[in-house]
Amino acid sequence: MKKYKLGELIEVTRGASLNGNYYVASGKYIRLTCGNFDYRNNCFKENTSKDNLYYAGEFKEDFLLEKGDLITPLTEQAIGLLGSTAWIPESGKYIQSQDIAKIACKEELLDKKFAHYLISSNIVKQQLNAAAQQTKIRHTSPDKIKDCTVWIPSLVEQKKIGNFLFDIDCKIEINRAINQNLEAVAKQLYDYWFVQFDFPNAKGKPYKSSGGKMVWNEKLKREIPEGWEVLPLFEAISVQYGFPFATEQFTEEITNVPVVRIRDILEGTTSAYSLEDTDEKYRLNEGDVLVGMDGNFHINFWHNNEAYLNQRCVRLRPYGDSDISSIQILHGISPFIKAKEQSAKGSTVGHLSDKDMKGLYLILSINTMNFNSRKTLDVLLSLIIRNKKEILSLAKLRDKLLPLLMNGQVSVNSDLSDD
Repeated sequence: MKKYKLGELIEVTRGASLNGNYYVASGKYIRLTCGNFDYRNNCFKENTSKDNLYYAGEFKEDFLLEKGDLITPLTEQAIGLLGSTAWIPESGKYIQSQDIAKIACKEELLDKKFAHYLISSNIVKQQLNAAAQQTKIRHTSPDKIKDCTVWIPSLVEQKKIGNFLFDIDCKIEINRAINQNLEAVAKQLYDYWFVQFDFPNAKGKPYKSSGGKMVWNEKLKREIPEGWEVLPLFEAISVQYGFPFATEQFTEEITNVPVVRIRDILEGTTSAYSLEDTDEKYRLNEGDVLVGMDGNFHINFWHNNEAYLNQRCVRLRPYGDSDISSIQILHGISPFIKAKEQSAKGSTVGHLSDKDMKGLYLILSINTMNFNSRKTLDVLLSLIIRNKKEILSLAKLRDKLLPLLMNGQVSVNSDLSDD
């Protein structure tokens, strides 16, 4: 391992200062922001938080990035963001803004893939955090990045490490892409069967389009298939609010009770552990639908290990003998949750109330025509959960190995790195 300043290994350049008068809702070029960093997974993401991300003004061509360019944020708009890195996914589309730095490696000294993991490692992140300007929103700079001290192995070893970690991330991305397709199929089936009511009839043809009998339902103010029921959410499925864990009892010791908070719902992870004991009714099962009742009203399937639900979260679970699936629950209530979230924007914090939840309904399909929606949807859900669990396992493996590989405690077997 040899000691360097990052400035001896990389060039770091700040992006363009873009005129806000030219921010638009559509166009050819997208301006990069800190919202393009998935800092929890250390990768690129499309920013969906704003509606004016395109840029219609003039800019230097040097700031139009190419596929495979390595970037890092210069502004910490979320704790943990500084030191994150990401690869640009497409050429000729993204403009480097002034909050984004581009990293160019001196290839005779530093492998580009290795650099991606080196800069995002704790070795560098801790130095960036210590040197960050202490304002309301913390900042770093190209010079501060270049001033960080690192220890790196030989270029040959760097390539082995970079390729090994990159392969793990590629597998994670493949699983995410598969799940996007599976989730799209699940949503499409839900829409066909429970919105358009074109589920397969006894002859395998779409029910409503083939003249299936429809009857008026007063609760939904629309027609539904004859024989189907509409039940209040609390009658149709098992609903459980979370336990009021005391924050002063939270700990980082994983041997204690794992707690799922609102922030954990989208990631499917636990971020805290409690010294308190709680009732088993708060324990989560694989496939439960979780809803955060404050803030952004996160909604997702639970797919992780044993955990218990915190207050201001609600767990929705199909009864074992019910025809309702978790996929139907999630897509059945999502339009209301999203509408509530939109109406809450502009206020300090949005809230879902018990009254809100009790005003929701689910459609119960009656299997008089050999139509079993739950069987099909549960197969899709099991595939989605399996992929999500594998993503978590791979991410844990990568995060566990990363510091060990960076400081030379372990090395990559050449046979494995070439596979």
